[in-house]
Amino acid sequence: MGSAMLKGDEMTNRVLASLGGAMFLVGLVLSAAAPAAAQAKAPRTSWGKPDLQGTWDFRTITPLERPDNMAGKEFLSREEAENREREVVNRNNRLDARPAERTTAGGSVDIRADGSPGFYNNFWLDYGTKTISTRRTSLIIDPPNGKLPPVTARAKQQVEATRKYLTEHPADSWLDRSTSDRCILGFNAGPPLTPGGYNQNVQLFQTQDYVALVTEMIHTARIVPLDGRPQLKESVRQWSGDSRGRWEGDTLVVETSNFVGGRNAWTLPLIGEGTDFADQPAAIATPNMKLVERFTRLDADTLEYKYTVIDPEVWTREWTAAIPLRRSDSPMYEYACHEGNYSMPNILSGQRALEKAASSQR
Repeated sequence: MGSAMLKGDEMTNRVLASLGGAMFLVGLVLSAAAPAAAQAKAPRTSWGKPDLQGTWDFRTITPLERPDNMAGKEFLSREEAENREREVVNRNNRLDARPAERTTAGGSVDIRADGSPGFYNNFWLDYGTKTISTRRTSLIIDPPNGKLPPVTARAKQQVEATRKYLTEHPADSWLDRSTSDRCILGFNAGPPLTPGGYNQNVQLFQTQDYVALVTEMIHTARIVPLDGRPQLKESVRQWSGDSRGRWEGDTLVVETSNFVGGRNAWTLPLIGEGTDFADQPAAIATPNMKLVERFTRLDADTLEYKYTVIDPEVWTREWTAAIPLRRSDSPMYEYACHEGNYSMPNILSGQRALEKAASSQR
């Protein structure tokens, strides 16, 4: 009997040992599968780099700067984010149901005192209806207060001088109009990409030696070499700057410099819903601005985009913003920029007519 009991105990121990071994093997299999699952979430190219290709949507109702009434609050709760998104949908529905009315040229482009659109109908504006997925209260993550840093005294003087000049000389020639009026730069095409207005999509193409970024706004295209070549001479400047890229682990880092001066359209991405274009500085970037962008594929549907602006002539310190881009299956649409192409003669001739009328009354 005792021998039979011993054999029974041995059998039990062996079964338990076998089960323990099996569980250990299952653990090993699961551990090995975890990186594979993560890799499946963030696709890679055939040459082993993260696959950044596709069309990415950067619309969001999250503002660039943290609102004053949310000072010290870095994140929204889930309920707060849902309430904010619901308010935007309700506002859009209310404005879409408004009866037609006439408005006048001039003034604010996107908002009137009652919160309704200006001379652009709400139909034409597409800020989106979602906060960013992190639920941050601002796109700016540094400085920690979520605000743009103060501008330098020199930049303030330049902005004031530019505003004064444009008040007195709004359209002496096409050179007095912004680069977006002239269809040179889109107000959200960047670089950097910053949500605002409409046509908020960017498409990425990728090879081992290059990455290309094409924005839907004005179809600005940037070709970024990855082969370590030096940047162009400072005398060779481009509206979108001169970009060079490199991989830091699984993050694509793109450094851009040699911007053309007078990129005043670059300020328009800073405008969020409910902000008057006229409140923004007319010249906020200098030719010496440097931009560092970081692209990280987080999963199948998310591309994290971070950028740091370095321009000591304008800002008292560098600043950084982060936007989780969402993958889109929608096609890239043509952006013909017909307003700038067709209306420029009207803008200039209209100003001549105003000047003639004013001189006749003297």
